[in-house]
Amino acid sequence: MQIIFDKVNYIYSDGTAFSRHAIKDISFTINKGEFIGLIGHTGSGKSTLIQHMNGLIKATDGRIYFNGQDIYEKNYNLRSLRSKVGLVFQYPEHQLFETTVFKDVVFGPANLGLDKLECELRAYEALKMVGIGDDLLDASPFELSGGQKRRVAIAGVLAMRPEVLILDEPTAGLDPRGRDDILEKIAYLHRESGMTIILVTHSMEDIANYADRLFVMNRGELVMQDKAKAVFSHYKELEKMHLAAPQVTYVMNALRDQGFQVSTDATTVEEARKELLGLLQR
Repeated sequence: MQIIFDKVNYIYSDGTAFSRHAIKDISFTINKGEFIGLIGHTGSGKSTLIQHMNGLIKATDGRIYFNGQDIYEKNYNLRSLRSKVGLVFQYPEHQLFETTVFKDVVFGPANLGLDKLECELRAYEALKMVGIGDDLLDASPFELSGGQKRRVAIAGVLAMRPEVLILDEPTAGLDPRGRDDILEKIAYLHRESGMTIILVTHSMEDIANYADRLFVMNRGELVMQDKAKAVFSHYKELEKMHLAAPQVTYVMNALRDQGFQVSTDATTVEEARKELLGLLQR
């Protein structure tokens, strides 16, 4: 599995007095099994970008390839693409619409034309995977807590067994325990299934803990794409884009400025702990 963007542009209200360039000349490759973090300030083009990945928005210019096929070719099956590239929106209520949790999750696989038994098996499996118990299967999805709604929305996409899972701010508004729980389940999926994950978030700590590579958007442009540690080493440049590095990065750089011989590439608490223990032993 591979996603390739080749000089992709998108202009809102193209050809009118209100036209606005949302993304500009975006090029990248995402390979099977990667965990990609996507960051950028509000309005940088993140959400527009991810909606191109499964054809919800069509590029004004440029090409997008999925598994070597141009998704803009005549007769390309966009329905099949959307079953392989699952998108969970920032606000789960935008994806929930059925009268019960179970019916909501069954809808996706049913829309693929699968038989009733297969749809129900997939729904049970997906709900169990995200931690939704049998006691909530007949509940209205609109009566759930924010964290439970997010789990159900994720389950609805997982039931379609996508090759790529895109999550737009999946932990926004959750308490620390709920956030950690959802992220750990996403990380488990990535480890166990080899699913490609694309995580859009404002939390630098989450990115540092989970992402293999990091894409940075600024004013519609992809200005950085590299391993998370390499990107966070440019924290002063990130600050100019109204972003930041994980707090640990600032702590380690402050210690270095004070004369302590520590590595400044630590981006997680665990990495910093090991580095500081090593300093004490030395």
